[in-house]
Amino acid sequence: MLRDPTKSSSAVTSTTARLTKAIKISSSLISGTFTVDEEINQATTGAVGKVVEWDSINNILYYIQTRHNDAGVDSNGDQTAFSGANVITGQSSSATGTPDTSASSPVNNVIFASGYSVPEIDHDTGDVLYVENRTPISRAVDQTENIKLIIEF
Repeated sequence: MLRDPTKSSSAVTSTTARLTKAIKISSSLISGTFTVDEEINQATTGAVGKVVEWDSINNILYYIQTRHNDAGVDSNGDQTAFSGANVITGQSSSATGTPDTSASSPVNNVIFASGYSVPEIDHDTGDVLYVENRTPISRAVDQTENIKLIIEF
């Protein structure tokens, strides 16, 4: 949970916003299914990222880029961005997709410019109020649960 995040020095006013980047993949140029947490790369540019979500209905690939192990950084230490109509490959799924560089309108509330979208919040802005990482829980199809949430300030 963040307090007072910004985008281009202005306060973010929506109740939900993504910190991930996104790529609109051309529906005719997809092979396979990208999987969550797999490494993706764009051999032409040298860009490297990690899949956060694959929206197969809208063909949107949400991803993050980190600097761990210098993956996807150039000789100056700068992050190499995904760009152009260059093929993106999933390293564990072997899925491939070509960005739809003609996509320049909102799709599923994500605004694209030449097939690419930037995060809705600037990185390193706002105050982190709460973080909780829990291990996944296996559930049965017919299982029901009670959930209680307590928020205090």
